[in-house]
Amino acid sequence: MTNTTYTTTARLQRLMGLMTGDEKHSTAATSTLDALWVLYDRVLRVTPETAADPGRDRFLLSKGHGPMAYYAVLADKGFVDEDALSGFGGYTSVLGHHPDRTLVPGVEIGSGSLGHGLPLAVGTVLGLRAQGLHEPRVWVLIGDAELDEGSNHEALAYAGPAGLEQLHTLVIDNSSATYGWPGGIASRFAAAGWSAETVDGRDHEALYAAFTAPHPGRPRAVVARVEPKN
Repeated sequence: MTNTTYTTTARLQRLMGLMTGDEKHSTAATSTLDALWVLYDRVLRVTPETAADPGRDRFLLSKGHGPMAYYAVLADKGFVDEDALSGFGGYTSVLGHHPDRTLVPGVEIGSGSLGHGLPLAVGTVLGLRAQGLHEPRVWVLIGDAELDEGSNHEALAYAGPAGLEQLHTLVIDNSSATYGWPGGIASRFAAAGWSAETVDGRDHEALYAAFTAPHPGRPRAVVARVEPKN
């Protein structure tokens, strides 16, 4: 871990530590921390000032049941006031146990039941295409256990043959899935016509390289392996 990565991680962990509400999915949050940071710091073309711009990139958090890391990154990037973090999960707080797109600046979807994010991302890309918007990229973060849901398999089976190049799926693999795939998760996407790669989910440079790899004419899947869920 470089000094810069260590400093960034320490800063984000401090922000996460401000969220002292009743949170039962802290592992789900910390598993996403590094990948979220690299996306928002170096890849996504969206800022607090452009959060309503039609030409912005879209990020959809499907793995929404552990949002502390997401909120920490949004606060660090100026979408959310740091002072709001201490109210996390409170009755009057905008920061709920699942992100709410109507309450939290920069949040694109209200994520709840697992398995919805990838289908929504496919629909978002199709909607952008229908408006003639071919530059905005759509990213969706899912957990490996979400691939137990049939809705995700229908979405990824459609996206490959449809050539949805604007679509990017980030799979956080903490060995939570009930079922397995011969050759690993990336092979499932590749079999459906996606460009797919597996990387160390704590290695910022490896994540950045995978996030920015060219994939003309195909959707992109990046599987980020992290420590197994306890």
